Amino acid sequence: MKQLPKLFFTFLLIMFFGCTGFSQEKAIASDQRYIFFFHNGFIEQNDLSVAHPEYGKAEYNEILDSYRKDNFIVFSEIRKKDTDVHKYAKKVVKQIKGLLKKGVSPEKITVIGTSKGGYIAQYVSTYLANPEVNFVFIGCFRDVDIEEWPDINFCGNILTIYEQSDVLGVSAIRRKETSKLKVNHFKEVELYTNLKHGFLYKASDGWIAPSKKWANGNYE
Repeated sequence: MKQLPKLFFTFLLIMFFGCTGFSQEKAIASDQRYIFFFHNGFIEQNDLSVAHPEYGKAEYNEILDSYRKDNFIVFSEIRKKDTDVHKYAKKVVKQIKGLLKKGVSPEKITVIGTSKGGYIAQYVSTYLANPEVNFVFIGCFRDVDIEEWPDINFCGNILTIYEQSDVLGVSAIRRKETSKLKVNHFKEVELYTNLKHGFLYKASDGWIAPSKKWANGNYE
């Protein structure tokens, strides 16, 4: 946590530890957009200085910096080891509802997750059940998920991003078709980096740029 800039650390404390310094002015600013970012499982189990044997170092801080440079307020944290996906998602739902109560429009909120973080984001979509909130799921759907994670229901404006060479993340159209909640917008982006699952370890515009467009309400 010492690596994080002071301003970002303040925002992180606000959302994840219940500090009272969250300003009403920021909450109701009509042009301000917010991102909740959930990292992959490797970061959960290893220090940021540790490189994955195949994919290299996870560029977590660089990813957050990219969003912040485009004036998004970013809420994120490095999760504890073996974080329970369901409990974490329910905690985030409460935090999002807190923003909504403060006057933030739902379409100004975007939940983005990579790999395990993407499954957390999918459960946030399910539990929040707000069709106006934006979601970006990155490298986090396999066909077997329909049977292994049957309680996930997409809801919201949904963008999925996957890499053609990645067996851990494929097209999520099947999940959209089985979901029982309202999906206002749905789009998929297929990448061709040949980096397998390692594509989401990098702060690459290949997936970050379309996620920013989605967060800005560009659903085309």
